[in-house]
Amino acid sequence: MIKGNEANKVTDVDNPKDFSDVLQHIQRSRQKIFAQINTALIELYWHIGQIISYKVNSQGWGKKVVTDLAQYIAQQDPELKGFSDKNLWRMKQFFETYQGNEKLSPLVRELSWTHNTIIFSRCKTAEEREYYLRLCIKERYSTRELERQISTSHFERTMLGNQKLSAVLRELHPSINNTFKDNYVLEFLGLPMQHDESHLQKALIQNMKQFILELGKDFIFVGEEYRLQVGNQDFFIDLLFFHRGLAALVAFELKIAKFSPEHLGQLSFYLEALDRDVRKPHENPSIGVLLCRDKDEDVVEYALSRHLSPTMVAQYELQLPDKKLIQAKLHELSENVSFNDDSDVSL
Repeated sequence: MIKGNEANKVTDVDNPKDFSDVLQHIQRSRQKIFAQINTALIELYWHIGQIISYKVNSQGWGKKVVTDLAQYIAQQDPELKGFSDKNLWRMKQFFETYQGNEKLSPLVRELSWTHNTIIFSRCKTAEEREYYLRLCIKERYSTRELERQISTSHFERTMLGNQKLSAVLRELHPSINNTFKDNYVLEFLGLPMQHDESHLQKALIQNMKQFILELGKDFIFVGEEYRLQVGNQDFFIDLLFFHRGLAALVAFELKIAKFSPEHLGQLSFYLEALDRDVRKPHENPSIGVLLCRDKDEDVVEYALSRHLSPTMVAQYELQLPDKKLIQAKLHELSENVSFNDDSDVSL
């Protein structure tokens, strides 16, 4: 006969999975509740913004009236927070930014109010707002991460990267849009302007979390100095990743000098070795990224025009980019390209 205390001990040992299941139910339910609360809050702000927008446009409400409204709310219900005159004006801007946009208005309900205020206040075009809305939903960025991506011109750099993709890359990876950038911003490394490749590689390894944020969260780090054996010789890839969305290995070669066409030969050799000896049967062809300190766009275009390997050439920067310069560069390259196509901005 099992005594009461002994029975309890058996239960504790035998039922850890049951306990885990209960905890998971609680956590999932809590997440659903938080999501429902957030959706309801965004709906509320939307409708308040709609009312204020209508009153401003039809009845001449101005700053004083909205300030009086904020004071009235505070006096009538002191426990209510988030309804200052400044926030009420944000609600008006929020509604006016997305009203009538059936494609974007559902997306804003999936993000927090703080995420939304960052996007609609800092992004100037519908295409840019759509890009960051989808990116936040997909990557689950914190507000700090979102601020960083906007400050580093993530949208513009990715659109430029899309236009620089070679025909070979597009053919082998039809869904490659929005995966790579033309410029990678590595300000978090804290490297001096004068550095060597070993310092760059070491700094990237030490700051891999931030580097993954810059690359995209679908990138999984495989290893540094990844060894390839061909014949009786050993070769080493600087950084090797796997991209979940593309189901492909991605080899990064680091160059602190200006791009030179012969760099592509080395990278193509690495891709051939990866595809023959490392790639699994269900995976797609490997991709190579030559990450260099500087590049001449004409030289890159000539070098890639007849290149048969799925490679691209990108540049890295150690300081935050000049957003206006990048926007001008994007405008110059995309004068005849419409970003209204979902394939260009959706993720």
